[in-house]
Amino acid sequence: MSPSLELAIRVGGAAAVFAVMAIWEWYAPRRRIIAGRAPRWPGNLGILAIDIVAVRLLIPTAAVGVALIAAEQGWGLFRLLGVPYWAALVAGVIVLDLVIYLQHIVFHHVPALWRLHRMHHADIDIDVTTGLRFHPLEILLSMLIKMAAVAALGVPAVAVVIFEVLLNATAMFNHSNVALPPWLDRIARWIVVTPQMHQVHHSIEREETDSNFGFNLPWWDRMFGTYRAAPRAGEKGIVIGLPIFRDLAELRITRLLTQPFRDDKNPAKPGKNSPIA
Repeated sequence: MSPSLELAIRVGGAAAVFAVMAIWEWYAPRRRIIAGRAPRWPGNLGILAIDIVAVRLLIPTAAVGVALIAAEQGWGLFRLLGVPYWAALVAGVIVLDLVIYLQHIVFHHVPALWRLHRMHHADIDIDVTTGLRFHPLEILLSMLIKMAAVAALGVPAVAVVIFEVLLNATAMFNHSNVALPPWLDRIARWIVVTPQMHQVHHSIEREETDSNFGFNLPWWDRMFGTYRAAPRAGEKGIVIGLPIFRDLAELRITRLLTQPFRDDKNPAKPGKNSPIA
């Protein structure tokens, strides 16, 4: 697979999903938005642009490039075991999703990594752009982890592209401010992480933040005991975000980039610019 085709597939798929979810949120939002789009979207989308540039400049081969190199060199567990190509495709997508689930847990429990990841959680609303809001240093570390997993397993390049497209699409879907009918949500969350399921992960309550780590497949949370069906305060009572960085000034891109290196000295005290005032 050529780099240009891979890029076209990923960008085209992501743009289509973003447009669908943004329109859905506009016409049928699930929750009342506190800060709204205007203060948040420039920073969230600006971070996305920086992430894209950082990965392309610093790790130009990315995971797909590593998959192509591994195929040429005969690297990886799948090839060592003689796994058929079709099985390697399916297993590659599933195992990469497990790797991201485990990575997510590690980023929550290792203090230095949590300081990077908490920028994602500091969004005071949750919508489609929250699924794109990750600190550039976290994105680079995540890409290195994926590259190592791809090389170690020998994941086919096509499986890597499928996984990346699914990961981007489901991240935007499950962060979006939309609602599925309760009956459909109960069924869907056995197949994919739904918005109602993932919103628990963005609760201001730490024990709820440390649950529902899945981005794409919901199975890992159930298998490893990190699943929480609903927030304790209920759909209407849940508060999104962290106790720190709640001032509206923290939505600016310059503040987002420096959040890992700063702490709010008065995390529970609402200021005049705070949405919890």
